[in-house]
Amino acid sequence: MTQDLNIGNPPLMKARKRFFPFNAEQTINILSEFGPLVTMFVVNAFFGINAGTWALIGTTVLSIGVMLYMFHRPPIFPLIASSVTIVFAALTLITHDPMWVQIKVTIFNALFGVFLISGLWLNQNFFKYVFEKTFHYTDEGWHKFTWSFALFFFLTAAANEYVRQTFQENRMYEILGHEMDGVNVWILFKVAIVLPVSGLYAWVLTRIMQKYRLPDPAHVEG
Repeated sequence: MTQDLNIGNPPLMKARKRFFPFNAEQTINILSEFGPLVTMFVVNAFFGINAGTWALIGTTVLSIGVMLYMFHRPPIFPLIASSVTIVFAALTLITHDPMWVQIKVTIFNALFGVFLISGLWLNQNFFKYVFEKTFHYTDEGWHKFTWSFALFFFLTAAANEYVRQTFQENRMYEILGHEMDGVNVWILFKVAIVLPVSGLYAWVLTRIMQKYRLPDPAHVEG
């Protein structure tokens, strides 16, 4: 019935694709890959590092189960990110210094940007390897997609380090009429700025990538 409605309403399908250019499989892939990171950021902002880390672990395990059931492969990016996060969170718990969790973003994003660019130089596109069964782009499209994300990771690493260095843990700052220490300013920066900007960036980039999109294999076979 859904298929008939879609066929009978091509303008409706085009309008939906314009604002949300993902099919059901792609949506599950995106949620499974990036959902654990979003959950960790939000829970960490409201309940602290311990709760945020446990939320990351729980949602990562859940995403692994969903991905294995749906696509018969684990979500690679959340596994990498969660492993790094747990290590740095453990360092924070051991040393009682939130600097480790804060600087994790700088180190991880910078190194991941280097990793993406190095892969391109070696003709090994990480994002194509991870997403090629869900997103179908030309090689030129994958190349530009990966370069764009590498630059974005570098920019977010620099922004994270700027905020970490500018707002000190043991000082109070007035932000939007509220006093908060440097760590809370950093958390607010991640939740209120980094997350929305990252989501908007990914959405805009995905729309731009439509010109490099290849027909879905199922449609070609049909």
